[in-house]
Amino acid sequence: MKTTASPQSALPDLPSTDPTQGLSSTEAQRRLAQFGANAIEDKQVPAWKQLAAKFWSPVPWMLELVIVLQVLLERQLEALVIAVLLTFNAVVAFMQERRAKDALALLRKRLHVNARVLRDGQWSQIPAEQVVPGDIVHVRAGDLVPADLVLFDGAVALDQAALTGESLPVDAGPGKPAYTGAIVRQGEATGEVTATGARTFFGRTAELVRTSNAPSHMQRTIFAIVKRLVIFDAVLVVLVVAYALLHHLPLLDTAVFALMLLVASVPVALPATYTLATAISSLQLAHQGVLVTRLPAVEEAAAMDTLVSDKTGTLTQNTLTLAGATALAAGSDEHAVLRAAALASDDATQDPLDLAILGPAREQSLLADTPARQVFLPFDPSTRRSEGVYTVDGGEWHAVKGAANVIGPLCKLDASQQAALDAAERQLAASGARVLAVAAGPANALQLLGVVGLSDPPRPDAGDLIAQLTQLGVRVCMATGDAQETARAIGAKLGLGSRVCEAKGPAAQNPEDCDLYARVLPEDKHAIVQALQRAGHVTGMTGDGVNDAPALRQAELGVAVASATDVAKAAAGVVLTDPGLAGVLTVVRTGREVHRRMLTYTLNKTLKTFEIVVFLTLGLLLTGSFVISATLIVLLLFTNDFVTMTIATDRVQPAPKPQRWAVRRLVGAAGVFAVLSLLFSFSMYWWTRSTQGLSPVQMQTVVFLLLVFTNQANIYVLRTDGRLWSFAPGRWMALASVGDVILVSGLAVFGWLMAALPTALVVGLLIACAVFALLLDQAKRYVFQRFAIV
Repeated sequence: MKTTASPQSALPDLPSTDPTQGLSSTEAQRRLAQFGANAIEDKQVPAWKQLAAKFWSPVPWMLELVIVLQVLLERQLEALVIAVLLTFNAVVAFMQERRAKDALALLRKRLHVNARVLRDGQWSQIPAEQVVPGDIVHVRAGDLVPADLVLFDGAVALDQAALTGESLPVDAGPGKPAYTGAIVRQGEATGEVTATGARTFFGRTAELVRTSNAPSHMQRTIFAIVKRLVIFDAVLVVLVVAYALLHHLPLLDTAVFALMLLVASVPVALPATYTLATAISSLQLAHQGVLVTRLPAVEEAAAMDTLVSDKTGTLTQNTLTLAGATALAAGSDEHAVLRAAALASDDATQDPLDLAILGPAREQSLLADTPARQVFLPFDPSTRRSEGVYTVDGGEWHAVKGAANVIGPLCKLDASQQAALDAAERQLAASGARVLAVAAGPANALQLLGVVGLSDPPRPDAGDLIAQLTQLGVRVCMATGDAQETARAIGAKLGLGSRVCEAKGPAAQNPEDCDLYARVLPEDKHAIVQALQRAGHVTGMTGDGVNDAPALRQAELGVAVASATDVAKAAAGVVLTDPGLAGVLTVVRTGREVHRRMLTYTLNKTLKTFEIVVFLTLGLLLTGSFVISATLIVLLLFTNDFVTMTIATDRVQPAPKPQRWAVRRLVGAAGVFAVLSLLFSFSMYWWTRSTQGLSPVQMQTVVFLLLVFTNQANIYVLRTDGRLWSFAPGRWMALASVGDVILVSGLAVFGWLMAALPTALVVGLLIACAVFALLLDQAKRYVFQRFAIV
């Protein structure tokens, strides 16, 4: 391990704080007003700049180029219409993103780190944002250091790898610094705050470490599909340009048309739709006891098929009670075993194991003549034991408790003693009790005194929640540090199965054969998650400790339970605020709802891209002229996006099994739907052209209406696995659809922005598209089954 030099005081003008009393509440408030909150404020981008950014990206550039070309062609009205539509789309996207950001801001307010602070002579926990320079702060294993400190008591090992890149832990003790964002890996220490917020040593780096995220599987999949669509469109653009050059079509008109084909392939509404769908769902989850730390975790939950759950506090009540004690040493009895176990415990740790032992020991007056304690070593997951060192008869006397397979070797047991320990452990574990071995004596001559059993009954709702997750296609496994017999007993009570694997055993590398993992160390959880992922499972993991962080980060869905440390919460994708698995069930259902919405959007966008670009390209090749104007293409894209954006708020039914994204299947299914839509659209186009005696500009209006109306049909067909009328849409989607149909029909009837059509023809096209929707709904069942969409 390494050490660092003591820093210069960041605030030398402040007086030292009394380490026994801390700051007064009045002084803390004064300093909070003087130095500000202990947070790094995000740079606030002015609203006008955010809005202006909507005009500065590849898609707006293409549309702006179209406006310039229209002006060069002396089509000022068309240029004005496209400019108005571009502005309208920018304003809508801006408002949607602001709505999503407001939702995320509310979430961040609830996702705060706490700090243990001494004020007015009393220790209390406060949000880290309220820590001020001069505060006395106590940190221990599992904490994130809330502000820059200079330690004056205790010793800790700090992990600063995320801040400095240094892989080795840093030892820090009295006079040494502890920097904001460092992880306390071992030990406990107290220090005085020297800097907060932007004044801290690493400043913005700590905030970036806390909030950094990677793109989700859904985002990568959708953009992979978009990439294919752009390539497909680019091929058609080359074909269109070649045809135009061969047939001497106007170059500027051809350039406008080619740009419009490329614009049609880009999902302009995707960022706003995705962010809004996940942010709104995250806000809903917050009201149900689940805080989302990374937005992609919401939809990643849709694919989870295996959940590895902690036992204590998640599947059990975390209310440990003494189940019994068994003496194994000659001359020892249950009282002696319990007394030694109590001497290896400490109230200050607030460890449930220690409290469950100390309570009965005091009730039985076993601690009345406690010897003088020299040192106490709290439970450490790496050693799996706790120890008290006392002075007895002028010499050191040790009381040790911990896992039986750890304490046994310390006592150098012979075969018969080991057999007795194993038998006693099995007997207590068979009832589901957690078993601790207890030893005492000089350090080099520890004697095994016996075992104690601690009962932690299953939560009343655990069995039902596990059954519900199983019905949703999620297999629940249990990971516990207890012995195999304890794991098997709890597993049987909860209906988890009876196949128990040792975490480090060869069976753990074949996760299909494991229902329960016993004798699990925190670092073993990472290996369990990796084994499940190698077997092809999308894995969720619950955890609470600092050493659980790698597993929580490795899992597709990391779940920090209600009692989790700050480090675990920072590593997880979601944080539960209530005990038990109810929050996980909620996340799974919500994740599948988000997946359903984005599936509807992706399928619809893909098939509409195929339909629009193929229809327009074939129309040009078959008729020798452009079958729709650039203005109508832009109007078409924006009216379609106006409706598809509301998919983010649609009412949906979560799928009954885990959902994964598969690019080939999605593109294949969308291709089939696009072919069916093209057959219908071309049939209606040729029938109208042949029988209605319309002019070329009126036929452009027909094409516009057909592509708008079929988009509506596709959305309602694809949004549910059942019949399109079986599940009512969300209010905003219904209103947007009705408004969209009324708007484009009115424009067509009155001849605004396009050539007018007879009212009867507009109504007839709408009815024909409704009939087409019913036929497409029939075909949907076979297409979804063929491509395994749901």
